[in-house]
Amino acid sequence: MAAVTPEQLHGHPHPPAGLMRWVTTTNHKDIGTMYLLFSFVMFLSGGVMALTIRSELFQPGLQIVQPEFFNQLTTMHGLVMVFGAIMPAFVGFANWMIPLMIGASDMAFARMNNWSFWLLPPAAILLLGSFFVPGGATAAGWTLYAPLSVQMGMGMDMAIFAIHIMGLSSIMGAINIIVTVLNMRAPGMTLMKMPLFCWTWLITAYLLIAVMPVLAGAVTMILTDRHFGTSFFNAAGGGDPVMYQHIFWFFGHPEVYIMILPAFGIVSQIIPTFARKPLFGYASMVYATASIAILSFMVWAHHMFSTGMPVVGQLYFMYATMLIAVPTGVKVFNWVATMWRGALSFETPMLWATGFIFVFTIGGFTGLICAIAPIDIQIHDTYYVVAHFHYVLVAGSLFALFAGAYFWLPKWTGRMPDERLGKLHFWSSMVFFNITFFPMHFLGLAGMPRRIPDYALQFADFNALATVGAFGFGLSQLIFIAVVVKSMRAGERAAAKPWEGAEGLEWTVPSPAPHHTFEHPPVVA
Repeated sequence: MAAVTPEQLHGHPHPPAGLMRWVTTTNHKDIGTMYLLFSFVMFLSGGVMALTIRSELFQPGLQIVQPEFFNQLTTMHGLVMVFGAIMPAFVGFANWMIPLMIGASDMAFARMNNWSFWLLPPAAILLLGSFFVPGGATAAGWTLYAPLSVQMGMGMDMAIFAIHIMGLSSIMGAINIIVTVLNMRAPGMTLMKMPLFCWTWLITAYLLIAVMPVLAGAVTMILTDRHFGTSFFNAAGGGDPVMYQHIFWFFGHPEVYIMILPAFGIVSQIIPTFARKPLFGYASMVYATASIAILSFMVWAHHMFSTGMPVVGQLYFMYATMLIAVPTGVKVFNWVATMWRGALSFETPMLWATGFIFVFTIGGFTGLICAIAPIDIQIHDTYYVVAHFHYVLVAGSLFALFAGAYFWLPKWTGRMPDERLGKLHFWSSMVFFNITFFPMHFLGLAGMPRRIPDYALQFADFNALATVGAFGFGLSQLIFIAVVVKSMRAGERAAAKPWEGAEGLEWTVPSPAPHHTFEHPPVVA
């Protein structure tokens, strides 16, 4: 009888090498890596669209693109960044880190995990390919408002199918995360001992399962309006275009928190590490996260103050929106309290995390201003709103993703990221981000509408400034590619626990993390 190899003993046949390893892999680390690479490619393609938009807006008049193509760019930039870059990046972090953090050997449904990733590339091809069909991509805005979306060409149908496929991927990923967290924690790892990143993702996964079908319903109704003679949103047939807004934002507002709660989780892992103190108010952070998730379902129509809503409705959505600032404020307070009198050091991950708190808080305050109905009616669909949500999503989601990438790169690659390059990446991103988006507050207050390729002369100076900042910000992201490539090839070897104050099971495994971790579940004291 042949000798039994260690791989056979553990039931792990050798994975195929080369391309097939990635196509057929069921290992959570490989799948996490693929999600992260996919999201970065989509981030760069969305970034190219953003720079084309900003180039057109560098001065008044039409310079580079036609107005129709400009509208396609603004729409696709939003869709690509939300569904192609930010969401898959957070799922990549979840795939990589949650099993390591809770002491699980892998995700609960490993084959479904593989499938939920491989749905994304065809969806991305559908989305980006829509630029090349007759009539071009959809130009209805990333919100796909009817009646515009009912009248668009074939690119609109491609966007609808892409959204369906990406939504299916999100739902499968969310089911996997919930089952993994609830069923596969190591002995002694109670829910209230879990790292906060796992908590934020558990709550986010429930949000995904709740709202992705709502988006699927909305875009399916658009599809049937377009091709099957229904009149859900067509006023001529007795439909109501404002109903589309209600349905869309019932998805769209929780979606904002789907893109920010995992960011809160990443920052809540990093700050205690570099403050060398436990997270202040852990239980209140968990309850605040759950409160944000619940309240996010109750505020959708604050995106619709200018639709002629009755005053009672305006008052309700105004106060409900202000209420959601309370649990968010609790989080900011807890992060600051964690740093208070801590033994702080500012390595690259901590720089990104503190930068996140500073800029995200500005985005939060501008959001509170948008919550006040009479003000919102004045600034609705102006550049003030563009400034607000980029402060929340770029300075929120993206900065936290970079913080997490620098924090966990040693665990992924086995080498330390280059501190000098990392700090250069942070400071150039921080400076150029604010040069890009801060002037947009003033443009919006002065009345410049969004989604226009041309504008009045009085808006020229701030637009020129924003365009210079956008190119600086875009080019700064190339530094990150250099950091990752160097970290894979040359950097200093990382210890199992490369950061002095780090706590948690993920720092008990070697760096880089082996292909199979926790053959025998660790016991949490």
